[in-house]
Amino acid sequence: MEWQQLEYFQTTAQLEHITRAAEALSISQPALSRSIARLEQELGVSLFERNGRAIVLNRYGKLFLLRVNRIMKEYQEGIREIAELTSPQYGEVSLGFLHTLGPQLVPELIRQFRAEYPHIQFQLHQSNTQTLLDRMMDGDIDLCLTSLRERDTPQQIRWAYLRSEELFVAVPVGHPLAERGEVRLDEVGNEPIVSFKMGYGLRKITDDLFQQAGIQPKVTFEGEEVHTIAGLVASGLGVAVIPDFQGIDRSQVSLLPVEWPLCRRNIGMAWIEGHYLSPAAEQFRQFILRQFDTVVL
Repeated sequence: MEWQQLEYFQTTAQLEHITRAAEALSISQPALSRSIARLEQELGVSLFERNGRAIVLNRYGKLFLLRVNRIMKEYQEGIREIAELTSPQYGEVSLGFLHTLGPQLVPELIRQFRAEYPHIQFQLHQSNTQTLLDRMMDGDIDLCLTSLRERDTPQQIRWAYLRSEELFVAVPVGHPLAERGEVRLDEVGNEPIVSFKMGYGLRKITDDLFQQAGIQPKVTFEGEEVHTIAGLVASGLGVAVIPDFQGIDRSQVSLLPVEWPLCRRNIGMAWIEGHYLSPAAEQFRQFILRQFDTVVL
């Protein structure tokens, strides 16, 4: 059964006249008759009662027409939805981002963008770097805001640097280092470490920093969010390397700048080279590049 057969049947059923239906469809009468006959053969029943050029739906035809009308309606709605999703003014952007970017950066970017494009909608996805990139590779996400660094970027992933964020050594209030103005990372080399789970961008970054400082970290607890890590530090379960983050209880946790090595993470925007971006997603990508005055790497 072909889509064209359904269209021909619907028009013929509405007009109940072969000649007028053929004229409406801009095809010959014999071609229309053959199409209807093939459809009836495939279904195994007649759909019309025939009286010369005039035809009337029988009970099978009436039942089938209800289904065909639904199919045609869904088809037209699908066309409309796709048109809206791919419209630069009314489309949708599927955006992935790290948990640590959720409270401030992402809401502010979306607010500014929607001031220019108020009808564009967003699907938001929070997770760790690897999960976001995997979902982006699968086509579920258009763009990712991650801590991905240039040397970590697979060949098919394009990446634009946006900004750099300082990372701090977090210690509980009352810790011997808590009142220090700054510390060296190797000063906490013998401390129990609270870190992020494997696969998280900050875990990879902090592991590299500990290696640079000559430390074999004793990771005693792992978490998924900065607030969880900070809470474990506040409870005296270890120290951590984390960004300054809205909502950290500074009466329970001290964030100490690191004198050595340089402790920062790069925030970037990633997308898949060659994957289709809707006009709305491309508008948002260009908006981000303008906001940060950045270049594509």
